[in-house]
Amino acid sequence: MLEKALQGSKIYWAWVAALLGLIGIGFFTYLYQYSQGLGVTGLSRDVSWGFYIAQLTYLVGVAASGVMLVLPYYLHDHKTFGKLTILGEFMAVSAVLMCMMFVLVDLGQPKRMLNVILFPTPNSILFWDMFVLSGYLGLNIVIGWMVLHSENKRGELPKWVKILIYISIPWAISIHTVTAFLYSGLPGRHLWLTAILAPRFLASAFAAGPAILLLIMFVMRKAANFHVPDKAVNTLSIIITYAMILNVFFLLLEMFTAFYSNIPGHIHAFEYMFVGSHGKWAMVPWMWASVLLGVFSLVLLIVPKWRKNPKTLVAALITLVASTWIEKGMALVVVGFIPNPLDQYTEYAPTLPELVISAGVYAVGLLVLTLLFKIALGVRAEAANA
Repeated sequence: MLEKALQGSKIYWAWVAALLGLIGIGFFTYLYQYSQGLGVTGLSRDVSWGFYIAQLTYLVGVAASGVMLVLPYYLHDHKTFGKLTILGEFMAVSAVLMCMMFVLVDLGQPKRMLNVILFPTPNSILFWDMFVLSGYLGLNIVIGWMVLHSENKRGELPKWVKILIYISIPWAISIHTVTAFLYSGLPGRHLWLTAILAPRFLASAFAAGPAILLLIMFVMRKAANFHVPDKAVNTLSIIITYAMILNVFFLLLEMFTAFYSNIPGHIHAFEYMFVGSHGKWAMVPWMWASVLLGVFSLVLLIVPKWRKNPKTLVAALITLVASTWIEKGMALVVVGFIPNPLDQYTEYAPTLPELVISAGVYAVGLLVLTLLFKIALGVRAEAANA
């Protein structure tokens, strides 16, 4: 099946070449960061997690969102998602790979990652985060490849693969839950110190992940003549709508708790995000952009006529992804450090090396996704012509 990734049009090879170019630029920029240290980034003593970890947080949600296709298809026999489940699993593979790479580039000395493996510490959330992410990566690689192999051979899916599929459903929930615990287990960071951080993560994941997959499907409709049943699109868009409503609801709950209880630590974080504080307001335009984009996407998704229209649906999905990327990516991670426990405000902005390296990591993920999707489409095309 691997040979199908080596067959394609000029546009396909131009896309692959562009991604390889981005990967090369990102790699050499990373070598520069490795030689100079993390001083070339916008990180500081007060803001020790920035753009890299923001991408990790967001992409864990993208990886976990594959369960929104697997669960209805395998547990509830929702055949409409039949064509999409394997693509969701392959998207999870790509997303988890990018998560791991963002951890790698965030470390000043990457070899220290081996300490988690060589000297495991079960009472550390970092250990469990590595465990669930690597386990989920392995599950999706095996499941996706075996499903594709069965389709290629026109055979039945082995029973042991079905067992792995059932295991992958709660495992998908676990990867974003454990990631949330990395934040909510830090008592000195008031913005993260909340029991509903994991549900917030999952709600945004189940909105943004399927939205990204649907956008990819629309691109594949045009570029690869890949047909997605309208019923599947409508069902998935309804799931996205409810998840986004929950995401907004959870955020409003956090704001009510902060301001009604009048807890200074919680209030300061929200004040800084939405109106600025102590002369610092770098995050304000971003947060209001997130709010406006989120409201716009919800309006388009809630009204059935607009949700069922492909053009307005695409607009809703793009704005939803942008809104959740700002809120669950940069805002949640960075503002957790602003203000610090001493009520000092040190702002953060990613530097050019950070952005270029991040672009390289995303290029790796897109390349893996492109190759896996190319193989899947090739197998499906052969099966249809057989």
